[in-house]
Amino acid sequence: MTYVVTVEIRIPEGAPELDGLHRVGAAALLEQGFASVAGIEGADGMEMDLLDVAVAVHPGGAILKVMVVAPSLEFAEDAVGSVSEEVLERSELLAEWMVESSEVQLHTDAARESLEAADGPGAPPSDPQARRAHHAAKPDTGGETERETQDHEAEFRSLAARLRSFTPAVFGVTDPEGGSSGVAGEGDPARVTPESAELAAGSLVYGAEVLIDELYDDIQALADEDTTVAECQGHLWHLDQLPPRHAAHYNELFARRFLVTAIALTTRFTDGSFRRLGCLAEELVLKLLLEQAHVTLDLHGLLDDEVAAALGRFAGEVYEDMDFAWLQGEGEGGGEREDGGVGDEDVTPGGFGTWFTPFDDARYVHPYALDEMPETGAPGTAES
Repeated sequence: MTYVVTVEIRIPEGAPELDGLHRVGAAALLEQGFASVAGIEGADGMEMDLLDVAVAVHPGGAILKVMVVAPSLEFAEDAVGSVSEEVLERSELLAEWMVESSEVQLHTDAARESLEAADGPGAPPSDPQARRAHHAAKPDTGGETERETQDHEAEFRSLAARLRSFTPAVFGVTDPEGGSSGVAGEGDPARVTPESAELAAGSLVYGAEVLIDELYDDIQALADEDTTVAECQGHLWHLDQLPPRHAAHYNELFARRFLVTAIALTTRFTDGSFRRLGCLAEELVLKLLLEQAHVTLDLHGLLDDEVAAALGRFAGEVYEDMDFAWLQGEGEGGGEREDGGVGDEDVTPGGFGTWFTPFDDARYVHPYALDEMPETGAPGTAES
């Protein structure tokens, strides 16, 4: 039978409450820990399948919703509690956290809702990632869910005004007379409302803050081990999502240049000065930023089809092409060279050695990134 076990975890007694950055980090460590658990074996050889985990971290600890298939309720509670303790023990940063409770919480209203929704239009999504967001956005009481969702939605809407370089039209909002927005995808009958565009814009501003914080952490991880992404044993937020074929080149210096590029790009997004992406590294930064915006909205139950379409319109407008996707093996002709090497490619257009080279003399790339590329000369920095 399938059970949803609620696990309550608290930080060590006397420890300071978690700020926003530490909450994000703790959530990632917990998710990573449970991702390594494929199944659970308990006493008497009984086995349990782990289906899904939703993590919500608060200033004093975390609440987990662990969905399992187990032979009995008691076994599910005991086994999930033990696994949660093991996940904490395996993480150096969470080793002193304590599991306070592990139990299946039954609520009459929730049970009725579940029965009525089974195989119907209200059934949970079949996609694991969508289902995870569905559970994470639904705490024990409906009133709390609604308030929390409204709080996050209000926060994103308040941040939207900071994205000064872009108008609602860039997100696909049409004019009052129904005319075209003039952005990529013109003529597409799908409409984007100003409200959805505002949520999308706010998620980009929020996502930029998270992305920059996490890139700082990635730099620290590489510095602590004095290694590259290819050899790093610690947790990385984003740098391991860059094209894996060059992972051996992603050292601390590269990470610093990439972070500065991310700061420069998001600054231009928010101060009103953005015109065009300056280099291939900025294209990769934007890819990570869009992914962060999607994850953030999904986590809080705010990523519907229209908001996703708004982010898609934004991407289509800001990207001049998708040639960079070749580096990930996503585009036609992607993947490794036939000889398996990267040698000559490093100095050809689009090769690793040109990631921080401006596309042309009118593009802006932060001087810190260019300082390590003296062979490129001193291109102009003004955007047109």
